[in-house]
Amino acid sequence: MDADVLVVGAGPAGLAVAACLRRRGIEPLVVDRGGAVGDSWRARYDRLHLHTPRVQSALPGLRIPRRFGRWVAKDDMAAYLRLYAEHHGIRPRFGVEVTRLERDGDGWKAETGGEPLSARQVVLASGYNREPVLPDWPGQDTFRGELLHASAYAGPERFRGRDVLVVGAGNTGAEIAADLAESGAGRVRIAVRTPPNIVPRQLGPVPITLLAMTQDSAPAWLVDPINRFLQRVFVGDLTRHGLPAARAGVVAQARATGVTPTIDVGLIKELRAGRVTPVAAVEALDGDDVVLADGTRLTPDAVIAATGYSTALEPVVGHLGVLGPRGAPLVHGGHSAPSAPGLRFVGIANPLKGLLFQISLDARAAARAIAGELGRS
Repeated sequence: MDADVLVVGAGPAGLAVAACLRRRGIEPLVVDRGGAVGDSWRARYDRLHLHTPRVQSALPGLRIPRRFGRWVAKDDMAAYLRLYAEHHGIRPRFGVEVTRLERDGDGWKAETGGEPLSARQVVLASGYNREPVLPDWPGQDTFRGELLHASAYAGPERFRGRDVLVVGAGNTGAEIAADLAESGAGRVRIAVRTPPNIVPRQLGPVPITLLAMTQDSAPAWLVDPINRFLQRVFVGDLTRHGLPAARAGVVAQARATGVTPTIDVGLIKELRAGRVTPVAAVEALDGDDVVLADGTRLTPDAVIAATGYSTALEPVVGHLGVLGPRGAPLVHGGHSAPSAPGLRFVGIANPLKGLLFQISLDARAAARAIAGELGRS
């Protein structure tokens, strides 16, 4: 065995699991395909801040420094992760990508493209948003406009004065549209296929994700009427500004589609000012044109596809029967699927209460379960 426990991923989830294991006297082997702790955070767009407050976002065993403010910026989050790894003595092995996991006797073998790794237990913590997903629109290969996924968007500077279509009204698309409108893009439109539930970042002094902590396990019929009331009071009717109304409540929509509500960090203001215009979903690309579901043709200078990510777990564990229909694990935290004993998942979810808070819960649970199975509890 190369290690008792192999942790795949050195982002927040992998580091949190490693820290919890080390506190129990278990030294994990942490591997990551990147080059350094915090790389994925540093690569994100400049405007990005956490949607959960600092107090709700810290990982087990180390608070986020107060100097980073209530809403932690992406570069500060990268700095916190570096500090976290140093504080807990975690030294990941970088440049190692696990491509497939197989049972090997009572343990696991991880294929890496090089020498395989073996371990008694494995924690997959490679992230919910691992691989960008770009829809396969008809005409995409011959489209003459600029087309990029939101993962390649760094900031609004090069789009000033230009006509931009943002595709997708989730958290990333909404924030990029607001960023462009605030920074002088010539025209900004946002294409909406699934009308989002938009919620404020905070109600008075209370962050919305703190209120959402009670809703992950509550029945939708009980809490969604309350959510609708709060949306009417604090968001208002956005259909008058062209944004279609959500087809279901916050909790019902999240459970049916896996899509959490869009937390407002500027879009509402830009919709009301007319600087962002909602349009129908994109159906095809045709030369210079974008064809919408209602038959409208647009000719934007650039199309930014905020069309989401995949977990990219299918090639790694799809053969083990541990994934649901959307590619997310069927179990998480301290639980293993019956078909894959000793394999756990942390940080590959999209909970209402906030991913970082869920990571803290699941990392502790996974470490506790692993210690028990290894006889270290």
